Amino acid sequence: MSIGRVFIFVPQMKSKISVKFGKRVAELRKQQGISQEELAFRCGLHRTYIGSIERGEKCPTLNTIEKIAVGLEVSINTLF
Repeated sequence: MSIGRVFIFVPQMKSKISVKFGKRVAELRKQQGISQEELAFRCGLHRTYIGSIERGEKCPTLNTIEKIAVGLEVSINTLF
């Protein structure tokens, strides 16, 4: 006999700083004319993770922020 599991999706609130950071990443990426997939490759991250960051759904660590800066060839300060 198996016990069924019920998963409930609970949307998380997007923090203002995550949304602002994500918009900045998207802006810089588009200025360079590269896709999310290309940026993800440059950063060593998954393309869906880049999309989640750009939508403000994820709050990247300092290490990930550094990877994004390197991938975009900008300083960390430029991302904020």
